[in-house]
Amino acid sequence: MSDGELQDVAADGNRSSNELRPESPAPIPPPRDPPREMLDGEETKAQMDKVMQSDIGVSTLLNRLKQSIASARDFSTFLRKRSSLEEDHAQGLKKLSRATYESVRRPEHRQGSYAQSYDDMAAIHDRLAENGLQFATAIHQMSEDLQDLTANMERGRKHWKQTGLNAEKRVQDSEAVMEKAKGKYDSLAEQYDRARTGDKQSGRFGLKGTKSAAQQEEDLHKKVQAADSDYASKVSTAQSQRQELVSQLRPQAVRALRDLINECDSGLTMQFQKFSNLNEKLSLGNGLCVSPLRSQANGIISDTKSLKEISQQVNNEKDFKDYILGFSSKAGSRTSDIKYEKNPILNTQRQAPPPSIQAPPSFNQSQAALSSPSSFNQSYGGPPPSSGQISGVTSSYPPSSREQTPYNAPQPYQQSAPAQSPRYPPSSSGGPPQMGPIPHHEPLNMSGGIGKPNGFQQAPPSPAQPTNHRSDDLPPLNPVFGVTLDELFRRDGSAVPMIVYQCIQAIDLFGLDVEGIYRTSGSTPNIQQMKQLFDNDSTAPDFRDPSTFSHDVSSVTGLLKLFFRSLPDPLLTNEHYSEFMQAARIDDSIVRRDSLHAVINALPDPNYATLRVLMLHLWRVQERHSVNRMTINNLSICLGPTLMSGGNPSFQESGFQSRIVETILSNTFQIFDDDD
Repeated sequence: MSDGELQDVAADGNRSSNELRPESPAPIPPPRDPPREMLDGEETKAQMDKVMQSDIGVSTLLNRLKQSIASARDFSTFLRKRSSLEEDHAQGLKKLSRATYESVRRPEHRQGSYAQSYDDMAAIHDRLAENGLQFATAIHQMSEDLQDLTANMERGRKHWKQTGLNAEKRVQDSEAVMEKAKGKYDSLAEQYDRARTGDKQSGRFGLKGTKSAAQQEEDLHKKVQAADSDYASKVSTAQSQRQELVSQLRPQAVRALRDLINECDSGLTMQFQKFSNLNEKLSLGNGLCVSPLRSQANGIISDTKSLKEISQQVNNEKDFKDYILGFSSKAGSRTSDIKYEKNPILNTQRQAPPPSIQAPPSFNQSQAALSSPSSFNQSYGGPPPSSGQISGVTSSYPPSSREQTPYNAPQPYQQSAPAQSPRYPPSSSGGPPQMGPIPHHEPLNMSGGIGKPNGFQQAPPSPAQPTNHRSDDLPPLNPVFGVTLDELFRRDGSAVPMIVYQCIQAIDLFGLDVEGIYRTSGSTPNIQQMKQLFDNDSTAPDFRDPSTFSHDVSSVTGLLKLFFRSLPDPLLTNEHYSEFMQAARIDDSIVRRDSLHAVINALPDPNYATLRVLMLHLWRVQERHSVNRMTINNLSICLGPTLMSGGNPSFQESGFQSRIVETILSNTFQIFDDDD
């Protein structure tokens, strides 16, 4: 067989064997070319290396490092300011929580389920404050770390800026020297060529001088050889420095700058991610405080209540029942009916004294001259109370509520002709006795003296109502000074002492336009004389007549301040002194006002009623501050230590005492709103 036939037979055999054999697996494809992304990455890296290893590589990396440092420094400033804001917020929230803890336990607040819910709510806010403080501390530390990082990067940048740029500068200077040597060499070579070829043209390179052409050619040949040697040495130096820069100095600077950039960028990115994680942790922690998860990871059911559940556990009906039932042991049963029993002494007809010795009408003897409701509203800011209001105040003062304190203000002074006031039986009201009309008086100067118009003659005082009271020999039959307000209330039946009413009335009538009222001191003899009058019989003086206080309104303010200073227990009581001082230290004006309001409501009834009347009067005084120059601050400085303590308080305590009175006076109608 020929070779062709043998090949055909072999091919047929292969086809038959392929038909009998099972199908073979697919052939393995040839290896593919690397992906385009990989090629792009390699090309990008090559281009980056080309830029960084060029003459602008070091300066470019220095500028990039400067950007990284500026970004890290800016984020550090942001973290520091955010930390300050979070810390202020958390500290304020913690102070509020502590104040709430203290106020919710006071007896004047609601107790029961509301108090428990309020306490739990404050506890949630306290945990929120703790989370805020932890967050503020963490980001403050991050800010400090970034500050340290930027400081280190700045030091490294300055070092490699000096090292890398100096190396680049040396090579550039060497190449400049080489170029200068090359220029000189080329110039001499051109001159030598002209001398050798015998060029006679004039010009810069023309032959001149006394030397022959051969001598000049020889000289130029020597100069060309020297320039050639110098140029060759400069080229060698520049090449060696360039080689050192390219192979050693520049790669070292580039590598160091890239490391600094990577370190700065990595640190900034890490702090940025950490900041985001801390924000998520803070939000999650606050959310779990407000609404905690019921099932824990270990399968235990948590009994911590959410804020919504805490608010829903308040039971108003149960709290009200528990409060009322708490007084069941104090509610006694009435054993006898109310009866009227006339005093046997009143059955005897009293003989009226002769007109020549008739005493002035006392406050208990007249109610015919009571002011009308309109005049009462104009002078004291409210309607006159009904009879018997103050008699409802008992010696036991419940701290949980404050009943309305009556203000039976005397009639404002009006000039009238002398008249005899008829006698009336004593008032059945438990308030202060009322005052009738008084004799005619001379006009009063705002400076405290008497001003007599031309031709004006003072009417002689009525024998029945003398205006000059001599108290040299008056014994203290019913002392007012040095007696507690509670004892005066039990003795006289008036929650507000008569001396306070009298002084306030005199100042309202004659002192609102006196400059420096309450600040200027009155006459000490006048004050002592009026003190003896009130200690003898507090119903005898009638301050609607300015001659009673010698036409010196400043003596009236001195008498009023002397009365408050002589109280064994101050008007704002020693018992509540620490609570007042604690409230005065509160910076927030609203919280301080509410705290003082709570302490004022806990005062005994005589102290509360007297404080209310005094504050309403001082409010009328400060309303005329454009005339009398007595602002709320000035009045508080004058009366703060007087109302708080009769001793000698320290400078710091005096400041807090004045702040207490200033807060009460500034919020008179908010603190005493239920009584108006």
